[in-house]
Amino acid sequence: MIPVFRPYSDEKELQYLKEVIESGWWGMGPKTAEFEKKFAEYIGVKHALGLNSATAALHLALMCADVKGMEVISPAMTFVSTNHAILYNGGIPVFCDVEPDNLNVTAEGIAKLITPRTKAIIVVHYGGYACDMDPIMELADKHNLVVIEDCAHACGGRYKGRMLGSIGHFGCFSFQAVKNLSTGDGGMLVTNKTDWADRIRKLRWVGISKDTFDRGAGNSYDWFYDVVEPGFKYHMNDITAAIGLAQMEKLDWMNGRRKHWTERYRTELASIPQIKVAPVKDYMLPAYHNFVIKAENRDELRKHLNRMGINSGVHYYPNHLFEMYKPYYRELPVSESIWKQLVTLPLYPGLTDEDYQKVIDAIRGFYAG
Repeated sequence: MIPVFRPYSDEKELQYLKEVIESGWWGMGPKTAEFEKKFAEYIGVKHALGLNSATAALHLALMCADVKGMEVISPAMTFVSTNHAILYNGGIPVFCDVEPDNLNVTAEGIAKLITPRTKAIIVVHYGGYACDMDPIMELADKHNLVVIEDCAHACGGRYKGRMLGSIGHFGCFSFQAVKNLSTGDGGMLVTNKTDWADRIRKLRWVGISKDTFDRGAGNSYDWFYDVVEPGFKYHMNDITAAIGLAQMEKLDWMNGRRKHWTERYRTELASIPQIKVAPVKDYMLPAYHNFVIKAENRDELRKHLNRMGINSGVHYYPNHLFEMYKPYYRELPVSESIWKQLVTLPLYPGLTDEDYQKVIDAIRGFYAG
């Protein structure tokens, strides 16, 4: 089967992993610190905090935003972690509909939902295609709201020349196995606010004031530490960070390959009237995380692709339709109609010409039949 996603690696990951394993320091240590430094420089922010997932990043960002008992505006067209993180913090998710072309929230849609209880906004750069951030930030500044960029799809993407994740107050990245920069699992939280970064360093390590590597950095191991508040076991380790460092060296190249296949898909599928694709708008340089089409007879198309040896996905079932989110349900006409048309096609750096052509031929055959 041709998969929807597949991570890309070469000898560099093995080299860096070997260095960590032979060093004897497998936990959070020098490689994590190196990865954080390089990632912060790449995104263009002061602080990058290595974590075990983007879910953890969203949780800690909202914890710093202090949303308990307050409303957080967020899309339903996202993976459930985005909105679970609101509930983890005792916040109230207020679901926002999305634009029908790129499936992103807009300042206009957000503005209709702001109340005196609104504390934060989560924007999801769906598929690695940037939300229109300037009007969203202007709206947030006007109402004194915290903006969290969910960049799980968006590593390496840009908005008007600025890296996604550097525009809001927080940027939350995923390094899960299918992401543009993959470490198997892992995440990063970035911010320019030093006080938040200092707090997150403690929160990610169960509230401990000084991590193990820092306490052992000198000639003797300083066993004593303080615990300043209840934290979580959310930190990254050097095995994960080593893979991340290797992935960073080829991230732009891998995203370039994603762009290559995306542009070929756009060209080939343009002649099929039953299919529509997301536009690339002037303000965005996408990360091209996935290639999602809107397709007539979606379910039958997916069955056909499966019979032809091609996997496909659906991203996503709107969160507000899940049983547990029924208390927060509101009508979202675009989200509720458009998810039934969505198909995610295979897209990854190692996609071959043969596999790509197989996908195109299968889609053409379905609609020609």
